[in-house]
Amino acid sequence: MATSTLSTKGQVTIPAAVRGALGLHAGDRIDFVELEPGQFAIVAATKSVDDLKGLLGKPAAPVSIEAMNEAIAQGASKA
Repeated sequence: MATSTLSTKGQVTIPAAVRGALGLHAGDRIDFVELEPGQFAIVAATKSVDDLKGLLGKPAAPVSIEAMNEAIAQGASKA
């Protein structure tokens, strides 16, 4: 288990083994995600929006602006 000490300024050095496992480098951002009261996970937040490109793939058929507007209008009428 990797251990670190909290400084008087509230800072913690992330151990090298943890940085390596998360692929973290100087300047990267991390998120602290609460799993349950008193327990958090550290998650690397280093991905950019560009990394999401192609994640969902292309639609089977193109959708027209008119069809999008109709779907929006139907959804709004249900709210």
